[in-house]
Amino acid sequence: MTGERYRRIYDVVRRIPPGRVATYGQIAAIAGLAGHARQVGYALHALDDGSDVPWQRVINARGEVSPRAAAGWEGYQRHLLEEEGVEFDERGRVELGRFRWEP
Repeated sequence: MTGERYRRIYDVVRRIPPGRVATYGQIAAIAGLAGHARQVGYALHALDDGSDVPWQRVINARGEVSPRAAAGWEGYQRHLLEEEGVEFDERGRVELGRFRWEP
């Protein structure tokens, strides 16, 4: 069951275009898993290195990059997003009204 859920999550995340972001909750809802935002986080954490899933485009509902267990990953995710044209404000937040993906 988890494998099928993860596949659905990955399929949705692959649809987010460069320069756009989506929230964990948004991905869960589109994948048919409304209310399971944490499951999205678990699925993205389980990705293999070199995966084609653009995990960096998923952020939290506050427009922030979520903290990681391993130090340094937040900065890397922000870097990848900035390379795609996503802008962060002085508080480290993305303006969701401007950059949120609307499928």
